[in-house]
Amino acid sequence: MSSHKSSPADAPARAPQRRRGELRVAALMEAGAAVFAEKGYEAATMTEIAAQANAPIGSLYQFFPSKDALADALLVRYGEQVNSALAEIEAQAATISAADLAASLMGLLVTRRVERATVIALMDARGLRASGLGLRDVMRTTVARILAARRPELSPERAPGMAVVLVQLMKDAVVLSGEAAARPDALDELRRMAEIYLTV
Repeated sequence: MSSHKSSPADAPARAPQRRRGELRVAALMEAGAAVFAEKGYEAATMTEIAAQANAPIGSLYQFFPSKDALADALLVRYGEQVNSALAEIEAQAATISAADLAASLMGLLVTRRVERATVIALMDARGLRASGLGLRDVMRTTVARILAARRPELSPERAPGMAVVLVQLMKDAVVLSGEAAARPDALDELRRMAEIYLTV
C-alpha cells in the first residue's frame, strides 16, 4: 500500500441522519457489494457503483468519500451481521436441540455466502486478514460462550478449542454449499458431524 498524506477522500463513511438517507446508504452499499463482487476491488469504480444504485455520483460521495470508505463500511456491516446472528444463537443455545444448534451454526455463514465472498475479496485486495478485523476471534469467543451455555460442564480449557473447530466447520459449510448441486448430501453430513460434536 502506498503511504500518502490524509485527504478528504480518506475520510470515513458519513452516517445518514434521516430514514431516507438510511435507505439511500443501504442501496449504495448493496450496489457497492455487487460491483466489487463482479469487477473486483481494483477495477470497480465509484461511477459504476452509483449507476448500479441508480443514484447520482454526488450522493455516493456524500456518504462514502472514497472507494476505501465504502469497502470499510461493507466490512463493518458484515461483521455486525455475523455478530448479531451469533448473539441470537447464543440467546437460545441452552434451550434448543443439538440438531437445531448445529443447523444454526452451520447455516450462519452459508446464508451469507455472497456477502462473505465479497468481504474476502475486499480483504485480499487491500492486504487485510480476517484476524486483523477481529472477526475470527469474535466468532471463536462467541461460539465458546454458546458451548458453555449449552454444556456448563465443559471445562474452560475445552470450550475455546471446540469453538475453533466449530468455526472451521462453519467455513467448510460455505465451501460445501457451493458444491450442493453435485453432492447435496455433503452439507447434511457436515451438520450431522457438528451435531455429534456438540454432544460428546
